[in-house]
Amino acid sequence: MISLTDRVTAFASKPAPTVELCTSCGSGLAREDARSITTKLGTLLLVLISTCTLAAEPELRVQVTLQPAGQVMVGSLVELQLDVLTDTWFTSAPTLPDLKLSGALVMPPDGHAEHLNQTLDGKSFSGMRYSYLITPNAAQAFDIPALTVRATPGQASSELSGQSLPVHFVVTQPPGFQPGEPVLVAQGLRFTQKVTNSATPLKVGDSLTRQLTLQADGALAMSLPTPALGDVSGLSRYLKNPQVSTLDDGRGHFTGGQRIDTVTYRIDAQGHHTLPAIELKWWDAGSQQTRTAQVPAVDFDAVANSTYQPVFSISEDLKKLGQQSRLHLSRYGFGLATLLLGSVLLVWFARPFVHRAYLSWQARRQAKRAAWLQSADYAWQQIPPQLEGQPPQLSALYLWTRRSRKGLQLTGLGTRLQALLRACYGREPSKDQALLQLRQSLTTLHSQVEHNRESVAPTLRPLNPVHEKDFP
Repeated sequence: MISLTDRVTAFASKPAPTVELCTSCGSGLAREDARSITTKLGTLLLVLISTCTLAAEPELRVQVTLQPAGQVMVGSLVELQLDVLTDTWFTSAPTLPDLKLSGALVMPPDGHAEHLNQTLDGKSFSGMRYSYLITPNAAQAFDIPALTVRATPGQASSELSGQSLPVHFVVTQPPGFQPGEPVLVAQGLRFTQKVTNSATPLKVGDSLTRQLTLQADGALAMSLPTPALGDVSGLSRYLKNPQVSTLDDGRGHFTGGQRIDTVTYRIDAQGHHTLPAIELKWWDAGSQQTRTAQVPAVDFDAVANSTYQPVFSISEDLKKLGQQSRLHLSRYGFGLATLLLGSVLLVWFARPFVHRAYLSWQARRQAKRAAWLQSADYAWQQIPPQLEGQPPQLSALYLWTRRSRKGLQLTGLGTRLQALLRACYGREPSKDQALLQLRQSLTTLHSQVEHNRESVAPTLRPLNPVHEKDFP
């Protein structure tokens, strides 16, 4: 295929047609002038086409519309249509924004889109339409902010973004419904039930299953109300999780919602039983009036089953559990618990006082021990081990005499000590015999000192004398 640029270039390169001079009219163009004019016109046309081609940047437009555009009811389905358009084509799927509204259920687009072709401002656009399904739960005003879409159209140098206009709508309460009452708004509704018996005839211990199916056209499955499945006397009720799904037309287009509730009743008593009828009030969006859908009651009889005995009794188990959960305390136990609690509290609050008393006792003990180590009795206890040591020592004996207020003069303690000194330090020392005699006479020496406590004048003069009589 030959492009427009190639055609213009070929046209400009062709030789200009020959123009003959008209002598009758006296006018005409020379052959060279015609060729020059034709070449210039072709070049100018080529430059204009190339400039327009290079300057054309694709456009991205985003539009929103609300369906229905009129009155909106609580529980109804509102469709927010988001159109993403471009004047070229899309190289990939656009990136859609998230939409969350307080007081409403919002189902985002599921990936399906409707292809569009529109003419805007005299220019052809093509694109896709996405739908947000909104179900308001409260009568109030809603504001949908501007939605930003990002996409990459063909021939675009980078990713483009477009923004829609904000949308405002007001939701009102349908007639016949009280504020806060669940409201189901649909174009059409089907409410059916299916009952299945576990045996025929029914006996005590058998079960009965009741399945309720609710299908609503033009309503979200999440907004379908829960039917009232209450307890029935003589039957034990067991509910199953509901099955909620979306209805479509087989080609991926949304048409409504479906909810299936299943309950199983176990027969605990013989006789006649009735499952009550269930009514469902809803708003018909087509006729704009309140309607009621109903499933009939279910009556059946159950005969006694002599061979059936319940594995367990729910009422008895609950009663036993209630009794086990009770706490029984006797007076003795209660008094003991009170005494224990009081003791714990007393110990807790008395901790600082006990700690201070312990520190005081420890200080007194250390002071008492220090006084004992500085006493004459402690020094006296050290004398026998030192005399029996090898070599024997007399330091404990000197320490005892000083602490016994005898000074350092051992000669004043008796003839035995004088003999000891002569034996230890004389010309002919006989220390071993003298030490043996001293060890034998320790008891006599101690009693002698106790009965004769004379104050020994200090060998050193007093320091810092105060009175004149203290001076020599």
